[in-house]
Amino acid sequence: MKTRTLISGAVAVTAAGALTIAATAVAQAQETGGEALTAAIDLILADPALTDSQVGVLVRDADTGEVLYDRNGNQRGLPGSNQKLTTMAGALATLGEGFRFTTELLGDRPVDGVVAGDLYLRGSGDTTMLEADYDRLAADLAAAGVSTVDGDLVLDDTAFDDVRHAEEVAWGDLQFSPGAEVSALTIGSGTDHWAGTARLFMTGGAAEGDPVAIRMVPENGYVTVVNEATTGAETDLTVNRDEHANTIRVTGTVEAGVTPDYYSRSVIDPTALVADVFADSLADNGIDVTGGVRLHEPAPQEAGGTLVLHESKTLLELTPDLLKPSNNSLAESLMKSVALHNTGLGTFADGEDGIHAAIAGYGVDTATLRQADGSGMSRFDQATPEAVTDLLIGVRQEPWYDAWFNGLPVACTDGTLASRMCGTSAAGNVHAKTGTQTSVSALSGYVTDADGRELVFSIILNDHLVDSVKYIENQVAVAIASHSADATEAEISRSAATTAAAEPDAAVPGGFECSWYEPAVC
Repeated sequence: MKTRTLISGAVAVTAAGALTIAATAVAQAQETGGEALTAAIDLILADPALTDSQVGVLVRDADTGEVLYDRNGNQRGLPGSNQKLTTMAGALATLGEGFRFTTELLGDRPVDGVVAGDLYLRGSGDTTMLEADYDRLAADLAAAGVSTVDGDLVLDDTAFDDVRHAEEVAWGDLQFSPGAEVSALTIGSGTDHWAGTARLFMTGGAAEGDPVAIRMVPENGYVTVVNEATTGAETDLTVNRDEHANTIRVTGTVEAGVTPDYYSRSVIDPTALVADVFADSLADNGIDVTGGVRLHEPAPQEAGGTLVLHESKTLLELTPDLLKPSNNSLAESLMKSVALHNTGLGTFADGEDGIHAAIAGYGVDTATLRQADGSGMSRFDQATPEAVTDLLIGVRQEPWYDAWFNGLPVACTDGTLASRMCGTSAAGNVHAKTGTQTSVSALSGYVTDADGRELVFSIILNDHLVDSVKYIENQVAVAIASHSADATEAEISRSAATTAAAEPDAAVPGGFECSWYEPAVC
């Protein structure tokens, strides 16, 4: 393993795990309580990796709001996926914990098995819809006695506008699952709710030089796969979707008889992918559509009634599905759903207004924020540690707080914190949302200190040139967890340094969250 040296103030740590507390004032410091915590965090933030970087850190008492540590707490920065905290809270406050996405089939009641006129498939942004769910809709329609649609199949995705991405999302991210287009009618490629995507599974042949077999989920004729991969001595694949076409090109090698981790790629116009999949579902269930397929049209008043209805899990049940893996698809859909609820049309702009109106009720000064999207992918997003901690404190009185708290990633347990802060006082204790982009890193959430005092914290780090500063976030979180009225600076610093010694950098190509990258490195 490559050896690296991490310097946190006077604490030097090597990746091999050797720990040295330098013979400086930190070893002799006798301050306790808040002074000790301040000194310990200051030393951590003196790491050379943050030289000339933008650093915002705020630690507060969750009950009283008292500030225990403040380094630029009112300074705006790019929050990355910490943006999902405002999105989730705003959605829960606006839509209600019992909210469900709906997908329905509309048309005239069948007579002798025939629906006279068009059949409308209308969505409301359900990113949990899979091929099996569309199959079930078709099967339920057949069970209702429908054998023929004497008209067209019409896809109604007009609950949301036709803006598929927020402003200022990196061009290079758009082919990957986190950059998938948002649509009111969409389909995922797995139970992790990454919607608007196709997932490829490659299997090596029997011997070197043999073709590689590729299976695509969902099965469809909308996405073209160009398979140039062969069986080789090792697995070394490149999978890219064309910038302006739904063509995925696979090159490289796959080891004989091996199926490596899947590769997901976004599709252009998810509604059209749904149309392709659902048309097959209707045919497979013996339903003949005599006309063609039309996209992006609203169902008119005279479209008839609801023939079949599918509902998602409740928003409360979906909370961990968004927060733990940092799911962008669901976050973008919820932002537009807030707008749809308030104005009748799902747009990013009205979603920002709706979310800000909701979280202002928790004491958040929304004048200090800018929310261009629901996920935190946009480089237009801006947040302050102060606003984030105001939100973390404000939602604690909500009936859905327990689901919110338990839905956050937990250190050394699950989600995007599954491999972080293990063997420390933060493990199983820190419940926090991560955030990662190139030169952007954030961690905000809840921690109980050594005295049993519940604290909130927000760390927003921008403009660093190293691949990852997650180890610095880990040290700060462990320092907070180790804090007590009697702990000295040296004791807190020693606990914090241990986590840096135990864990490698969590750097991910492209600055993605670890759960976004294939193969996952969480």
